[in-house]
Amino acid sequence: MTDFRFLLRNLRRPRLLIRAARFGLPDYRRERDLRRLLRPGDRAAALPAPAAALADLLAQELRLEASRQAGDAGYSLARHVLLLIALMGEARLLAGPADP
Repeated sequence: MTDFRFLLRNLRRPRLLIRAARFGLPDYRRERDLRRLLRPGDRAAALPAPAAALADLLAQELRLEASRQAGDAGYSLARHVLLLIALMGEARLLAGPADP
């Protein structure tokens, strides 16, 4: 199984992107946001487990990062931030409850 915590910890992104994602993390709602990011046309499908969602989100984020670095005109900053928020939210779910 892929160690997503290791992969996420080693992502190197501009500080402003990470700060924006951290700022949006308290408003992350799995039901609403994952449906929008993973399967926009299929509202009736069940949501994937956090590990499966992380794999898909990470693949999308890597494509967006390549697009950002290439200066592609189709790059969406808003979608990039939404993906980073979802990655952080799903990573928290995968890690389980915080120690008291």
